[in-house]
Amino acid sequence: QVQLVESGGGLVQPGGSLRLSCAASGSIFSINVMGWYRQAPGEQRELVARITSDGSIYYLDFVKGRYTISRDNAKNTVYLQMNSLKPEDTAVYYCNADVRPNPSRRSNNYWGQGTQVTVSS
Repeated sequence: QVQLVESGGGLVQPGGSLRLSCAASGSIFSINVMGWYRQAPGEQRELVARITSDGSIYYLDFVKGRYTISRDNAKNTVYLQMNSLKPEDTAVYYCNADVRPNPSRRSNNYWGQGTQVTVSS
């Protein structure tokens, strides 16, 4: 089994910054894609950013230039640096990862428990 544990959410004023972290632990041989999704009240969950094991990165258009995703493969950890935050960024942010438990098995997809980000004055 694999666990994803997020940290770093909170309340911040518009224009402020937060850094989210997500550490994966458990039965891990390799992690291909790690990413961040978010879900605002009454809205569908959406992909915010993702990064592959070889460093390929995708960003949602709305966050381009403000958010930076990175990962530390040795620590099985993914980060999301969020700058110039806007009230529209308010949501629960979820970590997601495709984890391969050993060389003979395919990857499974896992979710973290979510961390609240609130941007408000």
